[in-house]
Amino acid sequence: MNRLKGATSPYLLQHADNPVDWWPWSDEAFAEAKRRDVPVLLSVGYAACHWCHVMAHESFEDEATAALVNGNLVAIKVDREERPDIDAVYMSATQAMTGQGGWPMTVFMTPDGDPFLCGTYYPRARFTQLVTAVADAWKKSKTQIQSESERIRQSLAENAAALAALGDREGELNLAELTAGAVAGLESSFDRARAGFGGAPKFPPSMVLEFLLRYDERTGQWPALSMAEATCDAMARGGLYDQLGGGFARYSVDATWTVPHFEKMLYDNALLAGVYTHLWRRTGQLRGRDGAALARRVAEETCDFMLRELRTPEGGFAASLDADSDGSEGAFYVWTPAQLREVLGDDDGDFAAGAFHVTEAGTFEHGASVLQRLTEPEERERFDRIRGTLLTAREGRPRPGRDDKVVAAWNGIAIGSLAEAGVLFNRPDLLAAAREAAELLVSVHYAPPKESSPVVGTARIARTSKDGAAGSSAGLLEDYACVAAGLLKLSGVTGEARWATVAGTLLQTVLTAFADGNGGFYDTADHGERLIFRPADPTDNATPSGAFAAADALLSYAALTGQERPREAAAAALKVLPPIAAKYPRAGGMGLAVAEALLSGPAEIAIVGPDDDPRTADLLRAAMHVAPPGAVFALGSGTEADDGAVPLLADRPLVSGGPAAYVCRGFTCQAPVTTPAAVRETLRRS
Repeated sequence: MNRLKGATSPYLLQHADNPVDWWPWSDEAFAEAKRRDVPVLLSVGYAACHWCHVMAHESFEDEATAALVNGNLVAIKVDREERPDIDAVYMSATQAMTGQGGWPMTVFMTPDGDPFLCGTYYPRARFTQLVTAVADAWKKSKTQIQSESERIRQSLAENAAALAALGDREGELNLAELTAGAVAGLESSFDRARAGFGGAPKFPPSMVLEFLLRYDERTGQWPALSMAEATCDAMARGGLYDQLGGGFARYSVDATWTVPHFEKMLYDNALLAGVYTHLWRRTGQLRGRDGAALARRVAEETCDFMLRELRTPEGGFAASLDADSDGSEGAFYVWTPAQLREVLGDDDGDFAAGAFHVTEAGTFEHGASVLQRLTEPEERERFDRIRGTLLTAREGRPRPGRDDKVVAAWNGIAIGSLAEAGVLFNRPDLLAAAREAAELLVSVHYAPPKESSPVVGTARIARTSKDGAAGSSAGLLEDYACVAAGLLKLSGVTGEARWATVAGTLLQTVLTAFADGNGGFYDTADHGERLIFRPADPTDNATPSGAFAAADALLSYAALTGQERPREAAAAALKVLPPIAAKYPRAGGMGLAVAEALLSGPAEIAIVGPDDDPRTADLLRAAMHVAPPGAVFALGSGTEADDGAVPLLADRPLVSGGPAAYVCRGFTCQAPVTTPAAVRETLRRS
């Protein structure tokens, strides 16, 4: 029976025609396991996962293996991007049992959902052995397995509760001491020779880089900017970055940023577009720093990549591009010297090989090389022409598959980065793309509070959509928080107050439905599905943790509205940060970035002026270019129409009938200024 054919997840649809009798995650699947008295096989992956494809081809598409699974188990397939709560719960079990995790994740569990055997990718022979052994053990020792799995569940729940309760919830935080200690901790793991942190594999440390840039802006103390600048330079020049089409791959398999794992994720590119934009801001302010040009190029190219490759017809952004094309990982991206000469001719082919470090020996598989740009080319016009020719030629290759689902949290991050880049780089197309993505989220994903509800602030957001239809998965904390943060940034640079209003309703739900009663947050809402335990992981992973993302959005909203409750909630959410920052600061980057915003106020910047007056846009751009860490913006007309829409704009009139900028903290403002030079000077002094 094809139970996955109605899924909105492209990953599930990839498996809809497997001979394995897959079930989606559902009460019905577990009921069927109880009826048949068999264990459950849970297989979790995602569309861009290379080893997920390998295991699918070897095992799930094989008739004999499928018959073995179908006869002895109830098989459930889950898209981890659609249900990260399920993934988090069972990944904690996998890591506890095996000492490592990854995808595909393979979990054998009881019909009650309690895991008893976990792993990741298994070759077909090993997988069939496991299925046979599990089925035999269930028949012979079911009671013992159930008892052990219950013990495992209880242990996992206790570990989750301990993780959520990290930190001194009653004590006062010394944020300046905390962030300084985190910089020292990051310096100890910094790779001075090749940049980045730790050894292979190397992941883009997006939230850590944002923190380092904010720390440097506030303190100017070495080595924060040095570590951030070197890492951004190494990532952008190596194979992690697509030197032809822009955009970043998921991670580097080596320590030198040479060979990536080729899947491209929206969240990486949305986060890094923001990081490189902020690096351009920072290095552009400092004499003697030459990284500004590279930072701007990479920021704009990454935004262009998102618009060109990930934008959906409905205006949102697709989740990812596959690592594989034509059945081979990286085939779309790598080149040999002979392929370069075939496209470009001998002279230009040899030039390209030198410029992109393509060798006869190769840096990847079968003599192919991943393109790198370790130095700037001397013949820039020739290089740009060749790059364009190669990009056009590459379009003729079989393309990687695209996961077209729209993930709310990741689109929220993209909205914020595109909105900022659109203003700072004077790119109306980027700002328009941010607005269109916001329109999709609000029209398809967002359900406003019901007027009849007795509880104020019960807005809901769906985790995913596809083809303009919302999926069935409920939004998690990161969805509410990241969408709210993106909408607040969009409101601040467009003057469209409705985005801030929606953000406020989402954050009210965060405060009422996700709070753990002790100053922290659960990752799932109190109205969400009950799993074997309620996840609440405050540490960053590839994306900001839900708790730290919530702190970020709540702090910004408090600065725009003057409300104390969201500010207090943001500060309380950081109480888990000290032990994380002390032991593993790379897992606390977002929280540390929020701490920097708190240390800076954050600054509240109101820009007022007519929409059609170019001086208004000039003031906004100038303020954004030198604003301190975590600053929030409000853009208004300077008339009575602003009163009540965004409180920061109330009683902020025009000056002599023209545009003006108000720099405030705690809603106490300095005298308004009317020129870009004056607003820059005011912000530098404040």
